Amino acid sequence: MAVLKMQRISICALKKDRKAILEKLQSLGVLEVDHVIGEDEDFHRMDTTGQRAGFERAAASLDQALEILEKYVPESKSMFASLEGKKQIDPETERKVQEQRQELLKTARSIADLDRDYAEQLAAVNRLTNSIAALAPWLSLDVPLKSMRTKRTVMFPGTMPGGTTAESVYTLLGEKAPEAEGTEVYIVSTEPSTVYLAVICFQEDAAAVEDALRSAGFARPSQTWDEAPAEEKSRLEQQIADCRENADKIAGKIASFAVKRDELKIAADYYRVRADKYSVLGQLPQSARTFVISGYIPQCEASKVADYLSGKYDCMVDVEEPKEDEEPPVILKNNPFSANMEGVVESYGLPTRGEIDPTTIMSFFYVFFFGMMLSDAAYGAIVAIVCGVLVAKFPHMSPGMKKSLKLFFYCGLSTLVWGVLFGGYFGNIVDIVSQKFFGTTVTVPALWFIPLNDPMKLLVYSLLFGVIHLFVGLGIKGYLCLKDGKIMDFFCDVVLWFMLLIGLILMLLPSEIFASIAQTAIEFPAAVNTLAAVLAAAGAIGIVLMSGRGNKNPALRLALGAYDLYNITGWLSDVLSYSRLLALGLATGVIASVINQMGSMLPNNVIGVIFFIVIFIFGHALNLAINLLGAYVHTNRLQFVEFFGKFYEGGGRPFSPFKQNTKYAEIKEETLS
Repeated sequence: MAVLKMQRISICALKKDRKAILEKLQSLGVLEVDHVIGEDEDFHRMDTTGQRAGFERAAASLDQALEILEKYVPESKSMFASLEGKKQIDPETERKVQEQRQELLKTARSIADLDRDYAEQLAAVNRLTNSIAALAPWLSLDVPLKSMRTKRTVMFPGTMPGGTTAESVYTLLGEKAPEAEGTEVYIVSTEPSTVYLAVICFQEDAAAVEDALRSAGFARPSQTWDEAPAEEKSRLEQQIADCRENADKIAGKIASFAVKRDELKIAADYYRVRADKYSVLGQLPQSARTFVISGYIPQCEASKVADYLSGKYDCMVDVEEPKEDEEPPVILKNNPFSANMEGVVESYGLPTRGEIDPTTIMSFFYVFFFGMMLSDAAYGAIVAIVCGVLVAKFPHMSPGMKKSLKLFFYCGLSTLVWGVLFGGYFGNIVDIVSQKFFGTTVTVPALWFIPLNDPMKLLVYSLLFGVIHLFVGLGIKGYLCLKDGKIMDFFCDVVLWFMLLIGLILMLLPSEIFASIAQTAIEFPAAVNTLAAVLAAAGAIGIVLMSGRGNKNPALRLALGAYDLYNITGWLSDVLSYSRLLALGLATGVIASVINQMGSMLPNNVIGVIFFIVIFIFGHALNLAINLLGAYVHTNRLQFVEFFGKFYEGGGRPFSPFKQNTKYAEIKEETLS
């Protein structure tokens, strides 16, 4: 249970060593850059915006090329690819790729150009396909689809609204253009909403005929061709075939670059790391011959970094404690078991300066409550085995994913233990199978008791565990008060509340209410009962008198004390919140038993067995998923609301080191040598 102690390290070195020192610090990843030196007449900051933008563009270009390759030649991945983590490469491989980075950038641009060419070919195919679709109604026309003239006549194609007939056109022309004698109308094709036609008339009547037709909705075709529609269609189909052939060739060229995929990934990471380096470089105060880099570093790394840099370069390294007004970043450091629950604390908020890391204490309660909520030995074994296998099989998965799987591994073991204590193995599957298929009921006895048979007993223990959990939280608050030398706060805000709460609990235990709930009568000697009353009364009076001690007004002080005493209802609410241990524990067993009962209702034959297995697998998989999620959510809630609410605020800033933030590959760790 610890927060790594942070120190401020300041390095002043010669400019000629700037590149080497920055790259070494970036490879180590132990320094968060945070400068306290501003610009003055001696020190200034470089403008590295242009260089950083160039590296970012290069990384983006390589990322785009990799996305294009993934589209044309998908990389074969297993269903567990997300657990495999980044590919591990050695420094020598990275060095070779760095030497080829310019060629790889050209390759990336070639891939992007080919992708654009491919898109253009597909666009041409779509355009030509649309042209063929536009030609379809005119295919029976054996002349080019455009206005044609002879010495005396003119032919022009067009469309009219649906329902138009040759007779209606002749009637229209007779009314609107009676002088246009000898006009011929040919219906090429019809559709529900459009009629396609060709009109032939004398040249001197063309304008009058077209005006008459336009008055009834006539329109010239949007596209015209020099060939007859059928011939034009054949030509367009040949162009489509050529475009598709070209597209296939382009796709083949793109696919041929798949062998460069790994090199492109390493190069993208290289430029990404360089961009981060120049981002930091732009923050460094620099003079004509020197530069300064300052920031936070874990105390356990500070001396090693200082010794290494001082021994290898002409530089001055100063390590000092952060000032009172500084808020250094936070790194949690816990034992191998509790470290896996650090993500739970981080999701709530890291400890601020002066707070303790609650991870270790919280981790034991977390696993304890999680297992009690899921509480089925078979479910716990499945979760533990799956998580354990995944962690062992994929050693390079991301640290966050590894911690999460280990968290569920330990929660699975806890569930297994609670399942044995409660006698839950896929609910009551042993009873059902033995009775249905073997005619004899075999029951695996619970090591403690069966919750479905004795729910009130489970409720009492749930509330007991809740009281212990809350008391530990209040105790931690007392420890923090003593640590900070706040003796009065310790007495008034912790001791008095312990007196009140313990007194009330001792008064509750021998009461009829508790006896009816626990189904057990408890009797204390008269002296204990008197002591309980005295403790409760003294605690209550002390809270009323002392909670408002910071206020000099007596009336307001008592009012604040009375209001604080009213918080006893909050304690009652917090304790009752632990009844969710009962609720979720029973829910798991009840749903599992219902699933088993549904399967047992099927006939005892081959078909019944098959359907029983299907119901068993599907039902218990669903039950496990639902209750696994419920146990996770409600266990978090008990920590965040009930436990942390007694002593913990959070709000610390996570440590964000200057390191190699790669996307695809990870260089094997460097050490100081």
